[in-house]
Amino acid sequence: MPMAGLVLVVAFVLLALIGPLVTGDPTTQDYLATLAPPSGAHPMGTDDLGRDAFARIAHGAQVSLQAGVLSTLLAMVVGIPIGLVAGFYRRWLDPVVMRLVDVTLAFPFLVFAVGLAAIIGPSLKGVVFALGFSQLPAVIRITRGEVLAVREMDYVAAAVADGAGDGHLIFRYVLPNCLNPLIVQATVAIPGAIIGEATLSFLGLGVQPPTPSWGVMLTTAQQYLSDAPWLAVWPGVMIALATLGFNLLGDGLRDVLDPRSGR
Repeated sequence: MPMAGLVLVVAFVLLALIGPLVTGDPTTQDYLATLAPPSGAHPMGTDDLGRDAFARIAHGAQVSLQAGVLSTLLAMVVGIPIGLVAGFYRRWLDPVVMRLVDVTLAFPFLVFAVGLAAIIGPSLKGVVFALGFSQLPAVIRITRGEVLAVREMDYVAAAVADGAGDGHLIFRYVLPNCLNPLIVQATVAIPGAIIGEATLSFLGLGVQPPTPSWGVMLTTAQQYLSDAPWLAVWPGVMIALATLGFNLLGDGLRDVLDPRSGR
């Protein structure tokens, strides 16, 4: 199954990187071919303005990839140092950070992201920031838990006895031994961000038309479910396959990188 996930992820990345170069401009309109079913000229059909659905799917994959990867990267860049410091210097800092994390975790991921996106404003940049900061509590909590476990290891105690300073302990012993679970967390967070981007765009809080997005395509497809069901099928299938691929890949990485998984 991990290999199937890897194949799906590679296909998704290739679609996002190469697809827009092959399909051309996704905003080109052909009013003589509106709501046309899949054919040789339009493999995935056309929408209500005669725009090629395959071109919009390919460009939408680019938007989803950017939102998924950049928001997860933002959460990791901001969250890992906070969790690292909170777990290493426990005393007063750890309770303060964890109480704030607990408060934010009381809000579901998408609800928190919708609120932030409404404040920031509808755009791809707003989606990235909203999804990135919505992932922060989980990243901080996982990082802190791993730091607390690594601090109790014998090799850390030996380094302390040898006179190692805090900086040396953190960057030589603690952080490297916390990276494997964080890599797995990043892999399984990307599909959540892809779904989050599609949801925000569907609600009008994400990418705005005419920029292609799978969420925007689903919004348009609502009006034509009986006349042109392919408008909803293709973006829905792409969202499902992209998230399935990253989840399967994350499960495989967990089995490889986490010795506690028992494999």
